[in-house]
Amino acid sequence: MAECKKGTRSECSKDCASHELKIHDDVKDYYGKRLKKTADLKSNACVAPARPIPAYIRTALADVHTDVTDRYYGCGLVVPECLEGCRVLDLGCGSGRDVYMLSQLVGQKGHVTGVDMTQEQLVVARKYIEHHTQKFGFSEPNVDFIQGYIEGLEEAGLKENSFDIIISNCVVNLSPDKPRVLREAFRALKDGGELYFSDIYSSSRLPEDITSHKVLWGECLGGALCWEDLVRLAEEVGFCSPRLVTASAVTVDNEELESILGDYKFVSATYRLFKIPKNIQKKSCFLTYDGNITGSEKALEFDCHYTFKANDVVEVDGELASILKNSRFAEEFTFQPDAQRSLSGSCCPPTAKAIPVNPFELAEKIKSGGTATGGCCGAQKSCGK
Repeated sequence: MAECKKGTRSECSKDCASHELKIHDDVKDYYGKRLKKTADLKSNACVAPARPIPAYIRTALADVHTDVTDRYYGCGLVVPECLEGCRVLDLGCGSGRDVYMLSQLVGQKGHVTGVDMTQEQLVVARKYIEHHTQKFGFSEPNVDFIQGYIEGLEEAGLKENSFDIIISNCVVNLSPDKPRVLREAFRALKDGGELYFSDIYSSSRLPEDITSHKVLWGECLGGALCWEDLVRLAEEVGFCSPRLVTASAVTVDNEELESILGDYKFVSATYRLFKIPKNIQKKSCFLTYDGNITGSEKALEFDCHYTFKANDVVEVDGELASILKNSRFAEEFTFQPDAQRSLSGSCCPPTAKAIPVNPFELAEKIKSGGTATGGCCGAQKSCGK
């Protein structure tokens, strides 16, 4: 959000509100009128694949109507595991691609709600509710779409503690008030719930000539957070430390925009943020993944620190232990809190809290042929102004 420079609190409030309204109007115009299909984008920020798409997700995507997928502007893959029967909220659902994909994975007993501020996008999304209900073989729709702002979920009628999972695909960067987005997501999640989202992050804090550029904001670059600021904001709101899943570099194939961006770099990164009850003990422990999650029967790639192979005993850090014990994953693991083992040779000792991973270093590692898991030991770079 732009810094308010008026003299009084009321003047500051009006100035900030005007700034937010302008950004909302610009984004509505860009995604409602200027962009008609994915090919209209000027960078790969909104189409950068974070990692290969599993077969079961490709199958689910193939069943989404082409009119919906043709207006897809996401920047990663936002499909967390263990979805059956869950209540899911998609922030900035657009034309509904991810909503319809996830509706198949949560099943008839689950439900997916999409919220978006752009009327033109929601018209497309709502048009195909009955089509997908019949195609998926459901007796009634398990999706709905709400017009509203991701900073104002309560105003949009979304109740507190009502969702198991919230996803977002390249949308948080478009918001002029990112702290409020995180606060609203935290409020709407149940205890043990997860915010699983892909977004664009910058290598350092961006100057005004970039943050005020209408096209760069619409292309998901002008409003990008510095990745370290996400870590700080998430913890201030009350989430556990953000756990980086994967990352990929973003390129801009436009000379005019490249000249404005200069040396600033961008990355598409997927994070998981958990809302765990306060005063939970965070103590490292040993556990075994049981291998019962659909699509992850042999191994569960949880984040860039941990891939759990079925039936293998693994020692985890204290914060991850508290997450797994107090979320929808609790029944998928066998915990051994009293095990007397040691993994002293590990580069990432199981301390009470995971060390934040620099997504730019992880993206470079993956690009050079490495894997997402095990990327925890890179040097940290600061997001200075």
